[in-house]
Amino acid sequence: MQKRPIAALLFALLAAVPSAAQPPADMVTVGTITAVPGATVDIPVYIRDASGTPLGLDQPPGSRIQSYALTVNYSPASAVSAITFTRGGITVPLTPLFEASPSAPGTVSLLDAFQESTNLVPFTLNAATPGNQVAALHVSISPLAPGGSAITLVLDPTLTQLANQDGTLTETTTAGSLLLANGAVNVTTLVGVPALSPFVLVLLALFLVGGGLLRLRRA
Repeated sequence: MQKRPIAALLFALLAAVPSAAQPPADMVTVGTITAVPGATVDIPVYIRDASGTPLGLDQPPGSRIQSYALTVNYSPASAVSAITFTRGGITVPLTPLFEASPSAPGTVSLLDAFQESTNLVPFTLNAATPGNQVAALHVSISPLAPGGSAITLVLDPTLTQLANQDGTLTETTTAGSLLLANGAVNVTTLVGVPALSPFVLVLLALFLVGGGLLRLRRA
């Protein structure tokens, strides 16, 4: 008869034990913006350097965030006329040891590595989210992209990584040392431009034609 009270007591004790604390993690974030069809926009990409992670300004030399591989998958690919991935923000004045930006339909990447002794990436430790801008996506939206739709910008959880200069120490989502925050381009229609009725369009066409004939007669 005492089994029920004992079981209830054990359950209460287990419920009172706090869960394991989430280990600290650095973070990569892709911005979200709103744009109209046919526009070309710049979307910031950020890295947040958090203390207590394997890489960062609070770690000894040789264990700083000096290289990264950022891969963004975008969809639908048909809504994007062109896309490029370049350095931005705090990495613009730096000179990389290596840089590449491979791409394929629906995906684009940016890989950079910087020498720590001469081009230390100047992160702000524990900066407010999303951290420091390190790159930018330059996206040309298709004129046929429908208003009210969204172009998703999803960081690849396997290919997106942070590392030290030599790549001997990495942070990944698998290891739990890296968090990812995806972005998007929200496609909207033009606002504040009134639609012209067929009657007004006909009048406008007649006015334009009449003006052209008048100029020809004067000539």
